[in-house]
Amino acid sequence: MTGIPTVADVAAEHHREPFGIGEAAPRISWKTTATTGWRQHAYQVEAVRSDGRHRSDWVISQDSVLVPWPLQPLAPREMCEVRVRVRGADQVAGDWSPPLRIETGLLAPTDWTARAISPHEPDGSRPPSAERRPPLLRKEFTIRGDVERARLYVTAHGLYEIEINGRRVGDHALAPGWTSYHHRLRYQTHDVTDHLNAGANAIGAWLADGWYRGRLGFGGGHADLYGDRVALLAQLEVVHRDGTVTVVASDPSWRASRGPILSSGLLDGETFDARQERPGWSSPGFDDGDWSLVDIVARDPATLVAPTGPPVRCTEEIAPVLVTALDADRLLVDFGQNLVGRVRITVSGPAGHTLVIRHAEVLQDGELCVRPLRGAASTDRYTLRGGGPETWEPRFTLHGFRYAEITGWRGGGFPGRAIVARVYHTDMARTGWFECSNDQVNRLHQNVVWSLRGNFVDIPTDCPQRDERLGWTGDIQIFAPTAAFLYDCHGMLTSWLRDVAVEQHDDGTVPWYVPEIPGGEQWTPARPGAGWGDVVALTPWDLYRASGDTGLLAAQYDSARRWVDLVTALADASGLWNRGYQLGDWLDPFAPPDDPGAGRTDRHLIATAYYAWSLRHVAWMAAVLGRGDERRRYQQLADRVRQAFGDEYVRPDGLMTSDTQTAYAVALQFDLLPNAAARASAGRRLAELVAAGGHTIQTGFVGTPLVAPALSATGHHHSAYAMLLQQECPSWLYALKHDATTVWERWDSMLPDGTVNPGEMTSFNHYALGAVAQWLHTTVAGLDASAPGYREVVFRPRPGGGITWASATHESPYGRVAIRWELAETELTVETTVPTGATGRIEWPDGTVTALAAGTTTSSRPAAGSTGG
Repeated sequence: MTGIPTVADVAAEHHREPFGIGEAAPRISWKTTATTGWRQHAYQVEAVRSDGRHRSDWVISQDSVLVPWPLQPLAPREMCEVRVRVRGADQVAGDWSPPLRIETGLLAPTDWTARAISPHEPDGSRPPSAERRPPLLRKEFTIRGDVERARLYVTAHGLYEIEINGRRVGDHALAPGWTSYHHRLRYQTHDVTDHLNAGANAIGAWLADGWYRGRLGFGGGHADLYGDRVALLAQLEVVHRDGTVTVVASDPSWRASRGPILSSGLLDGETFDARQERPGWSSPGFDDGDWSLVDIVARDPATLVAPTGPPVRCTEEIAPVLVTALDADRLLVDFGQNLVGRVRITVSGPAGHTLVIRHAEVLQDGELCVRPLRGAASTDRYTLRGGGPETWEPRFTLHGFRYAEITGWRGGGFPGRAIVARVYHTDMARTGWFECSNDQVNRLHQNVVWSLRGNFVDIPTDCPQRDERLGWTGDIQIFAPTAAFLYDCHGMLTSWLRDVAVEQHDDGTVPWYVPEIPGGEQWTPARPGAGWGDVVALTPWDLYRASGDTGLLAAQYDSARRWVDLVTALADASGLWNRGYQLGDWLDPFAPPDDPGAGRTDRHLIATAYYAWSLRHVAWMAAVLGRGDERRRYQQLADRVRQAFGDEYVRPDGLMTSDTQTAYAVALQFDLLPNAAARASAGRRLAELVAAGGHTIQTGFVGTPLVAPALSATGHHHSAYAMLLQQECPSWLYALKHDATTVWERWDSMLPDGTVNPGEMTSFNHYALGAVAQWLHTTVAGLDASAPGYREVVFRPRPGGGITWASATHESPYGRVAIRWELAETELTVETTVPTGATGRIEWPDGTVTALAAGTTTSSRPAAGSTGG
C-alpha cells in the first residue's frame, strides 16, 4: 500500500454503468489504498460540468460509501466527470482519482415528447392472442452533419430491439425488463452518436409480447395481463455542435409491418422464417409503401423510470461437450452445464427447410425429459432462407436447459462448432468467491453460482425452465445474503423491492410473487404468508448489511412497517400468529409430493418466529433511520412476541413442541430462546436430531438456510460438517452423484434410480436450497461483515470435516476482503486482507481475538481445538 492515499473505483449509486441514470444527485462511493494504519479524515468531490469545474468544500468525514452528492443536482441529460480525493489527519491530500463519467437520463415526465405507438388495428380486426405476430416499426429522418452527440431513450410495451441504419443499438436482451408495468416502466438510454449519418437515416424496432402481453404463469398461464397491444416509445435526441437539438420521436408518422418472427413467447419459444426477412428495412431508402400506419396508445410518462441495475446480457458462450446423432434427422446436444439462455446455430440448407430446437434440463432414457417443463413448450423453430450458411439465435425468449434436441440438422461438417449455448442473465458484477480443499464442496458452490445466474434474469425468479419463472418473495428472502456476497445485485434488487412495495396490498399483504399475476386458488388472491411476506423486512436489511445503504432502508421502511402492522392485527392478544393459511417449511423432505407445505414443523410456530424476527428488523431499521419512537414500539412488540413464542412452543425441559430440525434452527437463529441455558439445550437437541437422521437434511425452505449456522452457533461444528458432506438423499451433495450442475428445487428432483421425481413441481435449477453457501462463506471460510458494508470485518474460520484449507474473497464497498486458512497437524494459519477504511478481527476457534488494521496479515494459532465439537 502507498504512503499517499490513492483513490480508485469511484461509483455512483449501485450503477455498474452510470449512463442514463435517474438520480439527479447520485450518491458517490470510492475505494482508497494507503499505508497500514492510515485513515481518511476528509474528502473532496470535483465535477467537471458543461459550465465549468465545480468542487465541494472538504467534507470532514471517514465515510466513503454512498456519500451524499455535495454539489448542485444534475439536470436532465447532463453529462459530468466526477473525481474524488482524500486526506488523512496529517492534512496531506492524495491525488485526484481517475474520473467517473456520469450522465443522467430523462428525469421528469415533461422531458418526454415521444408517444407510445402500436401497429394500426382497425376497429374489430384485432387477431386472437394465439395468432398475433411480432411487428416491425420504422421511421426515416434526415440529420445535419454537425452531430456532437446523440442519445436514444427507449422503452416498450412488450420487448424491443432497435436498429439504426441497419446496425443494432446496444446489447441488452429482453429490454425493457419486467416491472410492475402499471406503476413503473423502465426506459433505457443508448449512445447512438456513431450510428448516425449526415443526411438520410432510418430507425427500426423489433417488438414482441414479452411479459407485457405474452402468456405468463402456470396452469395454462395468462396473456394480456398488462394490455393487449405491444408498443414502442422512442425518443432520439441529436445535439449539434451549435447547441441546437433535433428530436426524432415515436409518433403517428412511423410505419409498421410484420417481420420474419412468426411467434415469440418467453415460455413457448420463438418461430422465425428467414424467407420473410426484409433486407434493408432499418436503413434509409427502403420502400415501406405497403407498410401500415401506427396508432397512439396510452402511456403516462410519469410512470417511466430509469434503471437502477444493469441490463440482461449475454455473459458467456458454451460449446457442446457432446453431440449425439439420435437418428438420421435428430441431434442431441449436451452443453455440460444447466444454464439459462438460447442456442445459436450456423446452418446450411434449402430455402423452406425448418429446424426445430427443443430444450430440457435432464434426460430420461436417452431422450429429453420435458415433463418438468409442464406447460412451457420451450421450442424454437427456424426456417432457412437458403443460399448459404445462416446464423440464427432467437431474440425474445429464454430457456433453462442443459440439453437441446435439434431436428432437421443440415449444418454440414462437425455440428459442435456450429452450435453454441449463449448464457443470459442480469449483467451484475461478480463480488464473491469461495474455494476449499474438498472438490465436492467446490462443485456445490459452483452450482449455487450457476443457479443464481440462471434465476437473476431482471427479477429474482424461482425456476427458469417451466411455466412459472416468477419473482417468489420467500425464495429471495432466504437467499439474499448469499446473492449479495456473490454478486453486486443491489441495483437489480432495489428495483424489484420497489415493485414489491407498489404491489403490496392496501392492508399490508405482500404477494407470494412480484410482479403479481393470477396464479390459481392457492396463490390468488394473495394471503399473508410467513417467510414470503417477510421479504419486505428482512431483505432490505440483508442488502443494507452488505452495502451500508441507508437509502434503501429509508425507501423500503414503510413497506416493512405495513407488513408487521398487518401481522400484529392478525396475531392473538399474546402475540402469537396462530391462525390463517401458511406454507410452513415448504418442501420439507417428509412432506407428501403433492402437498409440499405439509411439513413436520408446526406452521404457526414458523409464522410466529418470522413475526418476531421481522419486528426486530423493523426496529433496527427505525434505529438506523433515527425514528426513535418507532424503534421502541417495534422492539417492545418483538420482545412480547418472543415471550409468547417461548411460552407456547418451548417446553419446560427446553425441548420444543415441534421436535424438528427446523423448529430448533429457527428458534436459535431468530434469537427466540429465553437464555443461554435454553440455547445450549436447543443446540444439543438439534445436533441429536441431525445425528438421528444420519446427518441427512430434514428441513425445507425455511429450515435449510438456518440449520448449519444454528449448529455452528451452538458449537456443534462437527454435526454441521457431517450434514454438509453427506451424500445420501436428502443432502446437498446427493445431487452431485447425478451430475447436477445447478441446485435443485427438491432434494430428490432426481430419484436414486436416475428417474425424474414424478411430482408436478420439479425443477433442476432453483437457488433457494443453495443458501447454505452463505455458511460456506461465513463459517467454513470464515469471512463475515460485523458492521454494514464490511466497514468492520470478522474472520471466524471453523475448520472441520477433514477440510484442510479454505478461502473466500469478497469485493466489498471498501475494497477487497479476503481470508485463506490452512490447517496443519500443529498449526492453524490464517492470511487475511482488510481494505483501507475498514477494520477487522480474527476470532479464533480457541476464543482468542486478534485485532487487524487495513492490509494483509498472516497469523497462526495452535491447531488444537480448531476442528469444533
